[in-house]
Amino acid sequence: MERRRRGVSPGLLLLLYQISQVGLQNIPSVTLGVLVLNIFLFLNPVRPLSEVCLSVNEAVHRKNWQRFLLAPFHHADDWHLYYNMISMLWKGIMLERKLKSIWFAYIIAVFSVLIGVVYTVLELLLVIILDDPSYEMNCGVGFSGVLFALKVLNNHYNPGRVSSVLGLPISSKYACWVELVAIHLISPG
Repeated sequence: MERRRRGVSPGLLLLLYQISQVGLQNIPSVTLGVLVLNIFLFLNPVRPLSEVCLSVNEAVHRKNWQRFLLAPFHHADDWHLYYNMISMLWKGIMLERKLKSIWFAYIIAVFSVLIGVVYTVLELLLVIILDDPSYEMNCGVGFSGVLFALKVLNNHYNPGRVSSVLGLPISSKYACWVELVAIHLISPG
């Protein structure tokens, strides 16, 4: 994994600006807590990224289970943090108000661990199906998987909407899947 710079950076400054534009008083408590936790761990990581990222090799073979808890809340760089937290800000505002804070906090906690489990199982399946052990070494960090799950949940609670993906109008029911493929094509890492 690429080593990232510590401290204030353009992505972090832009994130703080966006949060100030929404206003702290307009951000529900759990959403704000998730934002603060992610920003804090970006500025003060628990360990280097290579020691918190999630992979089959580290989590399964070496039984380093703490990575399931640490990986979602660490980010590769300031822009990774920015895009994830802006997405969290909007999804959190919509869903936390609808579901209420305690239920939303529970969902965030479950998704944070469950997404890592799903990621690891999928990578392990790729190793087995493709007979390619390199998939055991793929190491990921970030909140993107949780955000994807929140987007699916948001689409469930707000059916019938239309989203624009790369300028194309797509039913929100399918937009998250199209976005997932588009993100992979645009930024495979």
